[in-house]
Amino acid sequence: QAVPIGRPIANSTAYVVDRGMKLQPVGAWGELIVGGDGVARGYLNRPELTAEKFIASPVREGERCYRTGDLARWRADGTLEYKGRIDEQVKIRGYRIELGEVEAQLLRVEGVREAVVIAREDEQGQKQLCAYFTAESELSAGEVRSALSQELPGYMVPSYFVQMERIPLTPNGKVDRRALPAPEGSMQTGTEYVAPRTMLEEQLEHIWKDVLELPAVGIKDNFFDLGGHSLRATNLVSIIQKEMQKNVQLRDVFQHPTIEQLAQVIEAMEQTAYASISVAAESDHYPVSSAQKRMYLLQQFSGAGLSYNMPGVIKLHGPLDRVRMEEAFRRLIARHETLRTSFDTVNGGEPVQRVHQEVAFSVEFMQAGEEEAAELVQRFVRPFDLTHAPLFRAGLIETGQDRHILMFDMHHIISDGTSIGVLVQEFVRLYGREDLPPLPIQYKDYAVWQQGQKQSERYRRQESYWLDVFSGDLPVLDLPTDYARPAVRSFSGSVYEFVLDRGQSEGLRRLAAQSGTTLYMVLLAAYTALLGKYSGQEDIVVGTPIAGRPHADLSGLIGMFVNTLAIRNYPSGEKTFLAYLQDVREHALYAYENQDYPFEELVEKLSIPRDMSRNPLFDTLFVLQNTEQKERRIDNLQLAPYPQEHTVAKFDLSFHASEDGETIGCGFEYATALYKRETVERMAEHLIRLIDAVVADPQTTLSAIQIATPQDKTQIVEQFNATATDYPREQSIGVLFEAQVKRTPEQTAVVCEGVKLTYRELNERANRLARTLWVAGVERDEPVAILAERSVEMVVGVLAILKAGGAYVPIDPDYPEERVRYLLDDSGAKLLLTQRRELVRTDFVGTVV
Repeated sequence: QAVPIGRPIANSTAYVVDRGMKLQPVGAWGELIVGGDGVARGYLNRPELTAEKFIASPVREGERCYRTGDLARWRADGTLEYKGRIDEQVKIRGYRIELGEVEAQLLRVEGVREAVVIAREDEQGQKQLCAYFTAESELSAGEVRSALSQELPGYMVPSYFVQMERIPLTPNGKVDRRALPAPEGSMQTGTEYVAPRTMLEEQLEHIWKDVLELPAVGIKDNFFDLGGHSLRATNLVSIIQKEMQKNVQLRDVFQHPTIEQLAQVIEAMEQTAYASISVAAESDHYPVSSAQKRMYLLQQFSGAGLSYNMPGVIKLHGPLDRVRMEEAFRRLIARHETLRTSFDTVNGGEPVQRVHQEVAFSVEFMQAGEEEAAELVQRFVRPFDLTHAPLFRAGLIETGQDRHILMFDMHHIISDGTSIGVLVQEFVRLYGREDLPPLPIQYKDYAVWQQGQKQSERYRRQESYWLDVFSGDLPVLDLPTDYARPAVRSFSGSVYEFVLDRGQSEGLRRLAAQSGTTLYMVLLAAYTALLGKYSGQEDIVVGTPIAGRPHADLSGLIGMFVNTLAIRNYPSGEKTFLAYLQDVREHALYAYENQDYPFEELVEKLSIPRDMSRNPLFDTLFVLQNTEQKERRIDNLQLAPYPQEHTVAKFDLSFHASEDGETIGCGFEYATALYKRETVERMAEHLIRLIDAVVADPQTTLSAIQIATPQDKTQIVEQFNATATDYPREQSIGVLFEAQVKRTPEQTAVVCEGVKLTYRELNERANRLARTLWVAGVERDEPVAILAERSVEMVVGVLAILKAGGAYVPIDPDYPEERVRYLLDDSGAKLLLTQRRELVRTDFVGTVV
């Protein structure tokens, strides 16, 4: 019998890391690993378990660490909080869920005596939470769900509830999970389950189940309560348009979020013809899409380098068949023409795409240790030549027995974020020797179709919408930067990541539900409100990427579809956050409804002057990553993410967020040519304070939100005002100035609108005027008025009055005549210095100089 000897003891070094061995920030849950002299080095006679549990330290080179399997987090006070075992954690639709936490909340429901929660796979292989409980009396699924929804986020509320007379136990008294019965459709949660009553509702139910990846949906269930978001809603609309041939819009889903409501809207619509995308005629070359054209031009810019590479790295644990793997990649390349496409120019510089029947491809194989592998991963990403296909490469590093690192890299001109998901999913299926159905169309067909859409009424209508949004003067975001903007934009960047804790994350989700918006809209409102405070502007344009697959035929293709929406919002100070959120909702919905119009065409139509130092139309990007993250398994292979360093910034500043279980992970990608890391860290703190404020009181006005931290206030009030310094108090300003003139006579002393005076010149002019004042009878501490605009002469006058021993009384030439007269009378000045005598608009009794 194997005896574990790896036990952490006192004085061990402890880290909290995520599954990819990346250190978690304070407050975020992760696996606890320990290292140092207090940890043994392995399991007796268990080399496989030793290799799994004893790993290289993520922090200290050469140190070994022990993976405890415990879920923990660091508190702000430096103490370690233990939560439970990692193996009690499941991942469903991208969310990590602690079953014990759901059980604990279920036991708090009035009447519930015992509770067990497990994850079951449905017929489609998707995991669902199932709750089993005993109770003092009969409880409906709706009652239990309603109670849980008050305490848990939607993704943690089980999909099924089963009330039992008793929980089955094993002979040793533990819960017998295998004996728990499979739930039935009637046990589905939601509002009380109501089955479809009409053929139209049945069609919608079928579509909803596919989009939401749920086994059953009631006609009264809310799309967004079941895990729907903007991306899924867009997919829902495109499928409805294809299968039902009804012109449903995204706004319809937001305004009618149940099957029952949406069916009524669809029933009242006229039938519309659905046109599939046709296969393009054979040709030597094909037009590029609008997105590809812009990507091609951007790649020509100096300094772009690796900015538009799309690398991916995956750790593989388990037996790997290299021949099978390479064959899977070859089948992928044969399946998708984009992986066999190169780019060229015709007709004096017009970019086109060329599809090759075959391309040379092989997986680059390497062997290395863990440390050397990290360097090989970095070197694997290198520039592509767009004129040579494939613009895709793959590599494999063997780091030990049954341990590999799989790398792939594509140019953005042939791929986007959704495409990577398609590529990984199909690679898994092809490696598993699964036959995939043939693709009805290819990317070139889409590019030709898109060109034809430019003649359509829909295209012209969307163009009109965007030109109207950006009519008039275009705002340029004026954020304070640490460094001067370079003449040519730099792509060097970094990223600062942080986490919104459970309370903040749930507050944002609750605010979205209460306001009829989505998490995307709430975060966009918060981010643009922050930008408004930083810039002092009330007209903000932020870019946001969108999947850009407007047609249902495009869902399974690899290609560059992503479009960018430039969303214009107006965070004026007098608006409440809730009112501003409704504005953002409307602007976002309109933008999504007009998402097919290419951003590249908009920039061209607006005739924005080319500025090599910045992006056109906007300099900051907002991204909510809600692409579906599914568990990937290949036979006995375990796939895990591989941490990578981020060194590219395509925009001055980009804010990205993603839901990770009960928290929301956030990050600022920033251009290192403009910002210091500490500046971005402070910006993150300010965003968190803004989120805390709006979650606590959504009715607060934007101007009333205080984002300054206590440290900021201390710096402003105390440090910035700590200007006291020693100086010779017994000497007058005139004497001190004369001393400076002796030290630096030829250095510039004053500059105004192109006029410069050195210390010597300024002193000579001030001395001449001071002598004039003496002759005029200026006595010690006598007030002398000076009526002058901001100018070199004003400085000469002030210094001359001080040298003459007088006290100057400044008067703004723009003051009303009554105000000027009052100051002259009240001060008792007998002398007045002015630049032009016509500025004297009073009956001043005294000498004018």
